[in-house]
Amino acid sequence: MAAPVPPRHDLRSPWRSEGVPGSSPTQDGRRSRNGCLVQIVIFLAIYVATGFLYNGMHGDGTTSVDYTVFTAQLDAGNVKSVYSRGSQIQGTFKKPGTVPGSTDKATYVRFKTYKPAFTDDDQLWKEIEQKKVLVSASPVAQGPGLGQSLLVSLLPTVLLIGVWVFVARKAGGGLGGMSGVLGRKPPKQVEAEQGRTSFADVAGIDEVQDELNDVVDFLKRPDAYRRMGAKMPRGVLLAGPPGTGKTLLARAVAGEAGVPFFSASASEFIEMIVGVGASRVRELFTEARKVAPSIVFIDEIDTIGRARTGAAVGGHDEREQTLNQILTEMDGFSAFDGVVVVAATNRAEILDVALTRPGRFDRVVTVSPPDRTGREAILRIHTRAMPLAPDVDLAQVARTTPGMTGAELANLANEAALLAVKRDRPRGTGHDLTDALEKVQLGAQRPLMMPEEERRRTAYHESGHALLGMLQPGADPVRKITIVPRGRALGVTLSTPDSDKYAYTEEYLHGRIIGALGGMAAEQVVYGVITTGAESDLEHVTDIARAMVARWGMSERVGRLSALPNDGGQAYGLSAAPHTLDVIDGEMRRIVDECYDEACRKLRDHRSQLDALAHALLEHETLDEADAYRIAGVMSLTKD
Repeated sequence: MAAPVPPRHDLRSPWRSEGVPGSSPTQDGRRSRNGCLVQIVIFLAIYVATGFLYNGMHGDGTTSVDYTVFTAQLDAGNVKSVYSRGSQIQGTFKKPGTVPGSTDKATYVRFKTYKPAFTDDDQLWKEIEQKKVLVSASPVAQGPGLGQSLLVSLLPTVLLIGVWVFVARKAGGGLGGMSGVLGRKPPKQVEAEQGRTSFADVAGIDEVQDELNDVVDFLKRPDAYRRMGAKMPRGVLLAGPPGTGKTLLARAVAGEAGVPFFSASASEFIEMIVGVGASRVRELFTEARKVAPSIVFIDEIDTIGRARTGAAVGGHDEREQTLNQILTEMDGFSAFDGVVVVAATNRAEILDVALTRPGRFDRVVTVSPPDRTGREAILRIHTRAMPLAPDVDLAQVARTTPGMTGAELANLANEAALLAVKRDRPRGTGHDLTDALEKVQLGAQRPLMMPEEERRRTAYHESGHALLGMLQPGADPVRKITIVPRGRALGVTLSTPDSDKYAYTEEYLHGRIIGALGGMAAEQVVYGVITTGAESDLEHVTDIARAMVARWGMSERVGRLSALPNDGGQAYGLSAAPHTLDVIDGEMRRIVDECYDEACRKLRDHRSQLDALAHALLEHETLDEADAYRIAGVMSLTKD
């Protein structure tokens, strides 16, 4: 059994720990606050001490007096000696004078004043001679020498630097400690007693759990693998879109295995000072080895792990040094040290090949959005603390949310709970979930008063989308039509498939284009004009047509090749030859024009159904799936 690690006193380390023996966030936070107070007191003491020192060395013991006071004392014969340089006059009195404005009747002997430009020098000189005042050849008050001036000017800076280095070493030593003093906010540590995450908290990605069960078993039974001579993958890379639960999976692996879990974002290793990131990586892996078996999780590793190039822009190689240190640490693992590195990224294709080679991140697990069954399971997890009414059908909600990730489904459940509270309901109802889904998918409603003609045009626009979606073979079923302004749109037609689709046929994509052009086609058929309301539709159509021609080989002229990249890493005009780009543009235009002609023809042939949908929208503003199909006279093909 590994020896317990003493609690960390420095919360400036760029990682969070969970399940580490002896960690106490409360005590660490108190130490951090006390350390900050000590630093503040030290800095204030230095400033006060240097201020007194400065005043003591620069104070020459002379008192500034008015010129009239000087002449009065001269007339009274109380001036013993004077020294003049330019307009300044210094001197001493025979009898002490009272400091002007002093409440304790303080006295002074040495004084200084300034001679006005309009005074008569000859008259002043005669009076000095008459009173037998000694004219001195040296100043009455001597200022600080060169050594004293240098000491006064440099001492505060030297003291501050000394205290800064002292605090930095106490904070962890080296440049990493200094970087903490420079203002990094201490991250929050996770207390083990708060409850560990397990696979019971993860749903919808069973195939990924099967991959990670090997890691859990290795962490639970390292001796069995050691006896067999088996080696566990040193690194597991979780790749997938945002919100699919990569971080949650990593925490669940640590929770299932019951081992300490260290998590950090890759961007937290990067600092202005070169070498800080590498130092922090070394410290992180050192802490993980102390409590092995353990898991080190690095989120968004593409921040520092992107492919290295020969030309470094700006000459700043802090990112590259940090990456090199990670590579070294992962290579330095012994076969049985019990530390597993889990990393997450949204862009696995840009990672450095040295990072993804066998022996480092040698197991890549793709985390995809959940399927219909997975979405239902995720919804049940996120609504288990929410009282639900009997009319709530989570299976129906899952059916109408294809493509949504776990994070989006969690947000959906939370929005439904917020709506239920606002409506003072003891339980969440199906209506709350439906409204929350509309808000998430379509946007929040806008209180916009549209002119009647604008409402009528919007009704025909949305009816064109909906009717073509109903008539086009293989098109996604229409779920809802509304002319209530939501988000940036004046109206929305929501269409979602009955089941998840993983590959698209050319016929289906043509139907998507025809449906997207339905709004513009309806305006053309009814009004004979085209408005700006189809802007987002045209963007969607252009994306589909370009992918069909340049990426999916659905054009005879371009052929069966991928002419344009999908990662967006290269400019459009530089990704293919000019002639190829011209052919791609021509084919895109041909496909869109054919689909637009087809949309107009179908709407003319079914004009009565288009009018019926538009009039119903003007009356009710929103139509659900059943009402829309009934009014259009089309049989719904929705499958349960």
